[in-house]
Amino acid sequence: MWHSTIMPFPLAKWVVFLFFFALGASKDIFAKPIPIEYPENTWSTVSAVTIGLNQARVKHLFDLSFQDQSTQGAALFVKGKLVYEQYADGFNKDSLATSWSMAKSFYAALVGISIDRGEINSLDDKVSQYLDYFQDDRREMTIRQLLNMSSGLEMPDDEHEKMFFTKNHLAYAKKVELETEPGERFEYNNVNSMLLADILFRATGVRADKLLKDRILKRIGMDHVTLWKDPANNPLSYCCIDTTVRQYARFGLLFARGGKWRDQQIVPRTFIDQTFQLRRSDLADNIQIQRGYSLHWWISRYQQDAKIFSAKGKFGQRIFVDPENDMVFVRVTKYHSTGGDVIDWGPLRFFNQLGSVEFRRKLASILGQIGLINIHSDVRAPMTFDDGISNEFLSNYESIIDALAALNSPKPNI
Repeated sequence: MWHSTIMPFPLAKWVVFLFFFALGASKDIFAKPIPIEYPENTWSTVSAVTIGLNQARVKHLFDLSFQDQSTQGAALFVKGKLVYEQYADGFNKDSLATSWSMAKSFYAALVGISIDRGEINSLDDKVSQYLDYFQDDRREMTIRQLLNMSSGLEMPDDEHEKMFFTKNHLAYAKKVELETEPGERFEYNNVNSMLLADILFRATGVRADKLLKDRILKRIGMDHVTLWKDPANNPLSYCCIDTTVRQYARFGLLFARGGKWRDQQIVPRTFIDQTFQLRRSDLADNIQIQRGYSLHWWISRYQQDAKIFSAKGKFGQRIFVDPENDMVFVRVTKYHSTGGDVIDWGPLRFFNQLGSVEFRRKLASILGQIGLINIHSDVRAPMTFDDGISNEFLSNYESIIDALAALNSPKPNI
């Protein structure tokens, strides 16, 4: 008969206990949970293994992202900590990137804040309550329809990208007429977002760029940010925020945490909850997988295995957010900042009404290469050249979303 000098405990139970204790030690089962935190001046770092992620899966995500030579930088954040980041040669954590349409998600959040403050009554308010020039066949359109890209405003093939080359972007947006019944169909339209700047100004008496700085950016530590304005000094609420990968991630974390930053509710939780729902799941564009769109955010995946949302910008800029797993992944393309914050085309203004948007972009690049203009001294504008245009990232988009979902999957294979 076996006797224990520790306590009366059957031998078989001790064996089972010791087995699982050893197993748990090897798999870190008994490790303390990683505390959820917010970044201070900088992000604290943590290894993938410590945070409970498979290092091979993390590497796979970054390998996919950097298959595209346009990738400037990418970084993964979990529970408010930096897990891994990578940058192309010549770039680093302090390199600026431009947002393009990721800015739409930033400015849309201001609408939620204004509703919470009583400056705007509801997402279902008619735009005509705020914009006196909408007292025509556009008068029944709602703010929600602007945010969901279902306004019915006229939609050319260029998605109103030509607006970017005009002197006064707001004057351009004001003149766009109704084409279809509001709410009838999804059409991604830059004018919808540009009009938000005027709605916010009429509702608050404060310019949208100042609102963004005061009500969101300063409060989450985004202190190294350029908010571009057009030549007429209108804030561009449809595009063009310059900052770093790590700074973009702060905005992603704000949405991942339901609009809360430490003990302050910055964006109303109700607005976040309405944003992160599956809507418009019948979309099709240059990414041919089922996705959705809601209140100026894209739904990249909405399935049982993962619910991933993203702020999306032209040429492959992304802030991915997985709220259930408190995870943010940022990817940006190569950018060569000209400085400034008010668009000034300099000598390029003589070419800005010629041909398609793509033609103008290529012409600016060629003129710079042959020395007829100096982009960095003659021009002030957010611009993406050939080295910053995504190819593989877009063609591999489904695989990248799969890789993001796999980070928190219990399945053994990638």
